[in-house]
Amino acid sequence: MKDLGPLQYFLGIEVASFPKGYFLSQAKYANEVIHHARLTNTKLSDTPIELNVKLNTTDGVPLDDPTLYCELVGCLVYLTVTRPDLAYAVHVISQFVSATRSTHWATLLRILRYLRSTIFQGLLFSSTSSLDLVAYADADWAGDVNDRKSTSGFCMFLGDSLIFWKSKKQTVVVRSTAEAEYRVMAHATVEIVWLRISYLRLGISGTLYK
Repeated sequence: MKDLGPLQYFLGIEVASFPKGYFLSQAKYANEVIHHARLTNTKLSDTPIELNVKLNTTDGVPLDDPTLYCELVGCLVYLTVTRPDLAYAVHVISQFVSATRSTHWATLLRILRYLRSTIFQGLLFSSTSSLDLVAYADADWAGDVNDRKSTSGFCMFLGDSLIFWKSKKQTVVVRSTAEAEYRVMAHATVEIVWLRISYLRLGISGTLYK
């Protein structure tokens, strides 16, 4: 073993140290993904996915070879390590890797165009942040047109620093908006309890907001 000095780059993640804290990004990796997609035009997108888009398994035509689609989805999943803004859009397109159609490919290209316009975004972990653990949760109701399941989304902050996030389809079909909301709150509570346990094991005192 040898000392390689301060951490700067590891597994596609760039780490920059500042007096205000640490900044994590995947700009180099994102640029490689864009080149791998052979995205030649200069069109950019302001958002990763269209508002209220509803992808299904019947619109569009099947792709002759979905290999590139599957590869790019895998790359985008890894990009969500430092890009929580991609989490929902990547969650949507990842559901169609086994039956990919032209509409899914168009949505993936929009994500890549958004990625190119925001390639230097990342996560800042502040050195002056408080140690309060705060969680936010929300859910749609029957948002998936294919199986009528709802999608949960939540994120957790340690002070000003975003440390955990998830966008995931619920496992059952719920009958009301209230039930969807209660399910995402229960899921978020379980996650925050585990984070709180880790929090205490590190000997860190702070406030837990539910």
